Parts: sequence; structure tokens; C-alpha cells
Amino acid sequence: MEYSPPPLFKQGASARAKMIFFAVIALVLLVVDSRMRTLAVVRQTVGTVLYPLEAVAMMPRDAIYAVGGYFSSLSELKQENEKLRTQQTLDARALQQGQQLQAENTQLRNLLGASQQLPVKSILAEILYDTRDAFTRKIVLDRGSKHGVMLGQPVIDHAGVVGQVTRVFPFTSEVTLLTDKDQTIPVQVVRSGLRSVTYGRGQSNMLDLRFMPSSADIQKGDVLVTSGIDGVYPAGLAVAKVVQVDTKSADAFARILCEPIAGVNRNRQLLILLTDSELPRRPPAEEKDKGGKSSFLKHAASRPGSTKSAESVEPVPSPSSDIPAAVER
Repeated sequence: MEYSPPPLFKQGASARAKMIFFAVIALVLLVVDSRMRTLAVVRQTVGTVLYPLEAVAMMPRDAIYAVGGYFSSLSELKQENEKLRTQQTLDARALQQGQQLQAENTQLRNLLGASQQLPVKSILAEILYDTRDAFTRKIVLDRGSKHGVMLGQPVIDHAGVVGQVTRVFPFTSEVTLLTDKDQTIPVQVVRSGLRSVTYGRGQSNMLDLRFMPSSADIQKGDVLVTSGIDGVYPAGLAVAKVVQVDTKSADAFARILCEPIAGVNRNRQLLILLTDSELPRRPPAEEKDKGGKSSFLKHAASRPGSTKSAESVEPVPSPSSDIPAAVER
């Protein structure tokens, strides 16, 4: 009985013979391809047929690369987003600072133009802070007595009157706004020339034109300017604009509300007018001594050119002393 190995272990030609055979075929193909260029079509056909198999074989590698690229791009996007947010914050701050500087530049230009048109000298001041009293309307400026600021000097902006200096320190000063409940300003209506006085209304940022009869020639939209009769505010400075006129009130006076023209709550730079607000003092009244002689007679008698003394000056008889003499006669 003959023994034959299983088909898996059956061997045909030897390995050396196979190697030689396939080496010869490879050399022939190389020579034919280099000489005749006839294997290009075969190569393209084989590449086309094997492309799906190649794509399937490359899918695990592409999936790994895709997952790694996804997480890498996500991290880069987060970092880029943080950088963009930081840059946006810086740009927003720079934009706000630029807008603030532009507004301050415009305000300073307006104040410069206003100061050149004023007949009195003025200095530029900046608001430091508001006072802590909630029932008043006052601000503190960075100019004081060392800079020539005095009590009673008006404070304006490019549009009109803002207030008046009420307290002065060496390097700062306190300004009471025209909307304060204790602040009054003599004004004049530009259209009709009518004179009156405005009163502040406190926190409402409005002004009252009080004690005006219902028949007064005042209309909505009239502009009020300083009249200058108080000796504090120069004449012609814009104060307020009439926004409401109520002539049907219960009393005999009209109810008139005005809105300040100046930027009371907007501007940071203001002008202090260096005016001398001290009014001339009233002359002293004539004083009488114990004997009833006036100080004028004593002064006249004591002059160097006078020949009579104070005792030799005869007093003027009063009417009451003449009546008994007439009766006796």
C-alpha cells in the first residue's frame, strides 16, 4: 500500500526552479517595458482594479488620522477662540477710549471757541466728583484759590451756564449747579426781552420760572439768557429753554418749566469765568451823637478851613419848638 502525503504538503517543482522561472519572466517584462512601452495600459488597468481594495485597506489608517485631526483642530479652535475673545476685549476697550477721547477733544474745542468769544478771562477745570449730599446738586472741580478762583464766579460750558462757585479751597472748588433747589439766576427772554428769575428744582434737573403772571409774553421754545443785573453772571449767557407753559393754574401765576441748555450732567470739562463778583458796599448811614448832632455836622466843623467849632454850630430848630413861641406871641 502506497503512502501519499496530503495535498497541503505536496510539492511540485523545487523552490530554486520557481525562483529562476519568475526571475526570467520579470527580466523579460522589464526589457519589453523599457523598449516597447507596452505595459502602461496594463499598469493602469491593474491600478484601477486594485484601487477599491487599496481604499478599503487604507480606511483604518484614515480613520485614525481623522480622529486625531478632529481633536487637534478642536483644541486649536478653542485656543484661537480664546485669543479672539481677548483681542475683542482689548479692541472694545481701545474703541471706547478712542470714543471718549474724541468726545473730550470735541468738548475742549468747543470750550476753546467759547472762551475766545467771552469778554472776560476764564480757566479750564475738570470735574473730580459729585458731592455726597443727595439733596443738593453740587460738583467739585480741580481748580481753587491758587488758580484765581473766587466765590460767586460763574461756571459754564460751550452751550451755557452750568452753575456758580459756592466754596473755594486752595486746590479745589465746589460748584452749585443751576438746577439746585437753592440756586437762582436772573434771566431775560430773548424773544420778548421780559426779565425774570429761574429757580432750581433739585433732582428733577429742571428749572422753574416763578411769579410770572398768566398774561406774561412767554411761549414754549423761548430761550432764556442771563440778564446781568445781579452783577454775578455776565449778560447774554444761555441758561435754559422753555419746555412747558401752563396758564390755567389755580393761582394768578403761570406754571413755567424750563430745561437747562448746558450739559449739566454730560460734560467733564468746564470753564470758570474769572469775574469779580463783589458788589460795591452800601455807604454807611449818618450816625448821631448823644447831643443830637449828626456826624456830618461834626465832620464839617472839624474841617481845617472851618471857623466855627462843633459847639458854635446852631442846630436847626424842630417844628415842635416853634409852636410854643408862636402861641406866646
